[in-house]
Amino acid sequence: MYPRDVPIATQAPQTPPLTPTHDQTVVYAVVIFGIWNIPVARTLINPLKLFTIGWHEFCHIVAAVLTGGTISSVTIDPNLGGATIVEGGRPPIILAAGYVGSSVFGGAFILAGFDSLVAKILSFVLGLGLITPLVLVRDKLTILLTLFYEGLLVGFWFIGHAQALRWYCLFVGVMNTFYVIWDLTDDKFFRKANDSDCTQFNLMFPRISAHVWACFWIMFQTGVCISFLFIGIVSFKLSTEEMNTQAAVFLPT
Repeated sequence: MYPRDVPIATQAPQTPPLTPTHDQTVVYAVVIFGIWNIPVARTLINPLKLFTIGWHEFCHIVAAVLTGGTISSVTIDPNLGGATIVEGGRPPIILAAGYVGSSVFGGAFILAGFDSLVAKILSFVLGLGLITPLVLVRDKLTILLTLFYEGLLVGFWFIGHAQALRWYCLFVGVMNTFYVIWDLTDDKFFRKANDSDCTQFNLMFPRISAHVWACFWIMFQTGVCISFLFIGIVSFKLSTEEMNTQAAVFLPT
């Protein structure tokens, strides 16, 4: 008698996750550019704008304190933009800290687009950052929109084991990483009261035009974005199933 064929256990195929690509990042940037500059639509992202502008100004504040400066006033407004008035310190370092800080902070959120666990952790930063400006906000629409974005943040925890949260974080990451573009468009199209940092660099270094500074910082932030995308591609290689298992360890959904 011949032994019966014994079926060999095979491992279930694992599904590769959808991960951010340069194409998707460009699409996000184009969408944000449109929403940020269309008069009615730009109001709908006021909470995200306050979050983005607030972090940018916070970076100026940290640099000012670390270089011995004194903060005279801080403005964070979705229409007027942001402004941090500083006495003393090292002006070039303080001014550069805004774009550099926005780029690195946005890069961290881009990494969250690759991994559910990272997205879950950074969602607490985003949640706190969205609600903090409400201390100063009196506009009822902005308050309602903030609650809406907070609701989305919570809801995305329960969609596909927080897979949807990754794309929310990626959107916020692109918005922060390319802050220089939104800063410049507000300056050019809406003539906001608070000048862009590129204009401030031109005032600080008159021999270099604001356009040159704009090109420099756009290239810098593009380079940072590409770098973080590369880090994400190299560092996060889990399948969807493995990602869900890993994320379930931290507040399972």
